[in-house]
Amino acid sequence: MRLIQDPQGPRGIQAATVFGRVAVLFGGDSTEREISLLSGNAVLEGLKRRGVDAHAFDPAERPLGELVSQRFDRVWIALHGPGGEDGTLQGALEYLGVPYTGSGVMGSAIGMDKLRTKRLALAAAVPTADFLVLRGPEDFAGAVERLKLPLIVKPATQGSSVGMTKVERAQDLPAAFAAAIAIEPLIFAEPWIPGNEYTVAILQDQALPSIRIETPNTFYDYEAKYFRDDTRYFCPSGLSASAEARMASLALAAFEAAGASGWGRADFMLDAGATPLLLEINTVPGMTGHSLVPMAARAVGVDFDELVWRVLETSFGRRLGPAPLPKA
Repeated sequence: MRLIQDPQGPRGIQAATVFGRVAVLFGGDSTEREISLLSGNAVLEGLKRRGVDAHAFDPAERPLGELVSQRFDRVWIALHGPGGEDGTLQGALEYLGVPYTGSGVMGSAIGMDKLRTKRLALAAAVPTADFLVLRGPEDFAGAVERLKLPLIVKPATQGSSVGMTKVERAQDLPAAFAAAIAIEPLIFAEPWIPGNEYTVAILQDQALPSIRIETPNTFYDYEAKYFRDDTRYFCPSGLSASAEARMASLALAAFEAAGASGWGRADFMLDAGATPLLLEINTVPGMTGHSLVPMAARAVGVDFDELVWRVLETSFGRRLGPAPLPKA
């Protein structure tokens, strides 16, 4: 087992050669493969423009062991969804002794699980909407009674709004549940919170300016996130200075509670009393042309190529497992 630098890792790296040979992991076999391909290709090109020796690596097509046999020094993770950002990949990389970007095993696993994130957020005094786990039809009446209509049904460990359904009538709840459970077995419901969604990007453990999202869709779903050109983004978001500071503080607190680190995003809705309610955190956010972290970074003068460079810096500082084979 070896240690790479200090727990925070180096910042402000000037020479691309310091990173060594970098594998950009993208694609994979989750329900978010399509978006991962877009993110990964964008990251790959950004790193290359900065002179990094970066290479595409799709774990759906190549065994992870090739990261060692092909002498990669570190990994930029651009895999979205289960198997890429849920701690599974992070654990495999630690076992192989290959440094990687973003959150570790625990932070990735918790961040991917919306239910556990919400429970930890509440323990850290980060407000979040009420919720109820749905195990089957026996829970439907209780959900309607407790959460009221409309409500939203969500799979617990999917990203990009996959499997989510707004329910406006009690008779539509079985179909929403069936759509979610077809993807995974852990399902929950929350009250529907009207209004705009806000997101706070985190880069090297600092909060970036919040973004307000307005979508013509029912909610900020998969299509609105990645493919619609009429989704509107506002950065600055229009919050007062005090409200902006409050949301940034809550984002960082939620991230810390989940054990996440390096970079990511926290999403909120404002309730009727203007209280930010945490929706979820994201430890491997999208990096497409419609993505939010690049947008927030631009607001503070960090262009895309600089952003992917700074994310790559987070690959330093992690305690790892067996060292890779020595270089020839």
